Amino acid sequence: MKARKLTVGKVLRRILRFFVGTLSMAILYYAVFALIFSTDTERRLLMENRMYEQEFPELSRKEALIADVVEGLRVKDDLIYENIFHTSAPDMEPHASVDFLAGLDSIADNDIVQYAEKKIAFLESCSNLVEANFRQVMEVISDSGFVMPPMTSPLEDFSFAQTGASTGDKMNPFYKVNMRHDGLDLIAPSGEPVHAAADGVVKEVIRSRKGLGNVVVIDHENGYFTRYAHLSDVEAVRGRKVRRGTRIGHVGVSGNSFAPHLHYEVLRDTVVLDPVNHMFASVTPEEYINMMILSVSTGQSMD
Repeated sequence: MKARKLTVGKVLRRILRFFVGTLSMAILYYAVFALIFSTDTERRLLMENRMYEQEFPELSRKEALIADVVEGLRVKDDLIYENIFHTSAPDMEPHASVDFLAGLDSIADNDIVQYAEKKIAFLESCSNLVEANFRQVMEVISDSGFVMPPMTSPLEDFSFAQTGASTGDKMNPFYKVNMRHDGLDLIAPSGEPVHAAADGVVKEVIRSRKGLGNVVVIDHENGYFTRYAHLSDVEAVRGRKVRRGTRIGHVGVSGNSFAPHLHYEVLRDTVVLDPVNHMFASVTPEEYINMMILSVSTGQSMD
């Protein structure tokens, strides 16, 4: 009986050794196979990782560009309030942190109430500030001496995709060097009607084959002027009053123009302004943001 028990024990140990050995070999074979051969999913993931590695620098550059544009929008917003409405833009909280609520379950009720009260008080102060700014804006607008600046596009059915380079140092298409660009390039087909951006008086009409080519300058009072350049023809008459929307010419390539477009300038007391900030009445907020991105990112002018 004892001998039989020993024989059964040996059989069980052999089976156990065989099972462990087989399992170890299977694991070893799988590891070797996985190192040498890749599945379709693994190959796809590897290709995606390589693609992301290649695109990451470009995405980082675009992220930095967008951050610069957003910061530029904030600065320009301040300038718009100051130059047009003669007041400061509402100073909203730069960011709203939610870290305080990360461990909500462990925060005392009194702390949550105090936090909420502070946020409500801050929002009320912001609301009062916005209301005060609107009151000041309305007072300025209601003044009998106030003159609304040009705020519409000189082209009908304007799309943000037609936005070219705006003011600043831009690559000149003829000389291939950075030169001062004092206007906004509005890309349009030759012959597209050009309209006055606001009521005013035609101050100057120039017909030339050089420089800005055929040009119309309109005086809008209060120091505001608009200049329309590279026109194919001029319909405006010097000294004549024009209304907003009056046709003054057509888009062309007169003067030093790389392609058909309207070179549009806005000035106040000889100071060059960014025309993008004077298109509010013709575009939506989304289109305005896209215009800003295009005008800033376009490094070459068309004249």
